[in-house]
Amino acid sequence: MRWWDTLMGRGEPAKADLDALFALPSAAVTLQAATDLAPTGVGAVCFRSAEGGAFAELERDVTRLLDAGGGPPVEVSKDSFGYTWLLVRRTPDTPGTPDMLGDLVTDLHAVNSSLEAAGFGPSLLCSLVSFAAPDGRGLALVYLYKQGTFYPFAPLPAERGGGQAQRRDNALELQVRGAIGGELEIEPDLGRWFPLWGAPGL
Repeated sequence: MRWWDTLMGRGEPAKADLDALFALPSAAVTLQAATDLAPTGVGAVCFRSAEGGAFAELERDVTRLLDAGGGPPVEVSKDSFGYTWLLVRRTPDTPGTPDMLGDLVTDLHAVNSSLEAAGFGPSLLCSLVSFAAPDGRGLALVYLYKQGTFYPFAPLPAERGGGQAQRRDNALELQVRGAIGGELEIEPDLGRWFPLWGAPGL
């Protein structure tokens, strides 16, 4: 069927390069210089949870892995869509430094690698690292596992009264794309810049 998929324009998804996450500390320096957005020390991995005890055991294994390596504890939560998030926090002596982000990326890489090695690679959806500016703007750099690409997601704060629909700062997202497009593989299809409303860490 591969020839039929090629004919119909349906290629196989690119195999994710988890090592791409290690480009984030360098890109963060460029991002902060261009936008004042600095890493917050928070990142997360999102996956589609499987039924049964096997996955619950794997979640415990991931927690033990980071604990054994001296990493921070992992907070497990589910969103309103039923996806599971593993949240990692780093609280360095000097917030916003590349060293802190490097440690966070190492933790996220360990979580992703553990899930993949255990055979749950197809369940992985994305990883994100959050950033914030002194003026209150927030942003996540999202790594799409199946595409092997990044994109920026900048949710706007909810307005008082809660009557407004969820909105995102498209101008900031495009500014970030322009600032770090030479350092990270940015997802070219804007239709894949999925809004991660309510994601932990944002």
